[in-house]
Amino acid sequence: MAEVEAVLEKIRAEKLQMVDLRFTDLIGRWRHTTIDAASVDREILEHGLLIDGSGVPGWREVSEADLLVRPDLSSMFLDPFAAQPTLVILCDAADPASGTGYERDPRSVAARAEAWLARQRTGERVTVGVDLAFFLFDDVRIEIGPTAAAYRLGGSEGRTAGAQAFHPGNPGHRPHPGAVQLALPPADHMADIRAEIAAILGTLGIGRIQHDHGAAPLQNRMSFAAGGLVQTADRLQIFKYVCHQVAASYGKSATFMARPLADEPGSGLAIHQALWRGDRPVFAGQGYADLSPACLSFIAGIIQHARALNAFTNPTTNSYKRLRHGAEEPTLLAYAAHNRSAAIRIPYAARPERKRIEVRFPDPSANPYLAFTAILMAGLDGIDRKLEPGDAMDRNLYDLRPEEVQDLPTVARSLDEALAALEADHEFLLAGEVMSVDLVQAYINLKRREIDLVDTAPHPVEFQLYYGL
Repeated sequence: MAEVEAVLEKIRAEKLQMVDLRFTDLIGRWRHTTIDAASVDREILEHGLLIDGSGVPGWREVSEADLLVRPDLSSMFLDPFAAQPTLVILCDAADPASGTGYERDPRSVAARAEAWLARQRTGERVTVGVDLAFFLFDDVRIEIGPTAAAYRLGGSEGRTAGAQAFHPGNPGHRPHPGAVQLALPPADHMADIRAEIAAILGTLGIGRIQHDHGAAPLQNRMSFAAGGLVQTADRLQIFKYVCHQVAASYGKSATFMARPLADEPGSGLAIHQALWRGDRPVFAGQGYADLSPACLSFIAGIIQHARALNAFTNPTTNSYKRLRHGAEEPTLLAYAAHNRSAAIRIPYAARPERKRIEVRFPDPSANPYLAFTAILMAGLDGIDRKLEPGDAMDRNLYDLRPEEVQDLPTVARSLDEALAALEADHEFLLAGEVMSVDLVQAYINLKRREIDLVDTAPHPVEFQLYYGL
């Protein structure tokens, strides 16, 4: 009650005009419904608003469309971009009759995962951190139609930008082809944009932000402080929103596609997780890289279920244009300390409380609530079954010879393969009713429709290969 009164007082005191209720769909997009602030009352803040759930792909059928979006008042923030003073509140979707979290709502899934973990003997909470990359383009042109299919991307750092005219002129400076990552201005054209993103995130309570130039022209990398599973997923959604808005204010466009450029490195989403029992770091121990047996079993669970995890961590057809063996991406399902070529890395930790694992094959097109949850559930399954991950691979996996690679497990090679793996291997997700068979099947159906759309559209390369036959 006190929290509700505090929100109502904030609306009055700060003369807010709108209250924006935001929630996340199965794909991972933010959606919203807005109500004028003068109409917001205790009932709305305590119980939520009805929406048409049939309007959200993969959710309700028309015959049972009503859903509640229920505000989480601890998540509210002032929208730094809205023309009218607007209070944003993140929401869970709930069944209007029972009030329980809707089984296909990703944020409710993540909340159930944290509640399930709290009941386990091995650990009672998880901390999640992320490092991710994204691209900024100056010009994006996409044409899809019955007689045309084309895209064109442009940017001042691009490989072909040297001969182009820019207003007020071509700057000339660009990242050196052999030293793109961590480039310094003026070669790094986007440092000020990243700094503005970081500054805005700081005003929204997201701290410890690190940013630099990515490994490709026009690519950026950022990370922020770790937190709880739901908390970090919320922060990642806010982060994406801020990136899109700030980029637009500079006349640019941000994308979190895994590999928008054919001849450049793709964008990854490194997901860090650590388990805790009270103040004790569960992953710290005396084994390999100072890991505990529980941590090694957690790693083994991720390796065991990796191809099913790919359906959530690498959820687009474009994801697998990044995850190609030989492209210096973490496709081999191995683990190692400090080794960035391994799918699961053990970052250097000076103290036991910093001990964590880093899953390196995900990409930023993932729905964070589902991806974080799926990784956690796979790791917990490994602990429960006392799985062993085998020997660590303390060498550069990108340099392995073909005969050395052929017997090593790999991530899925396509979205279709990942969905088939999820169909065959999802029991670990159902523990504690964290996920449901209904959610898994709805997600698979939604993603297969995307595959069908891509598969049925002629590709420009097909014209290059086959038009003259």
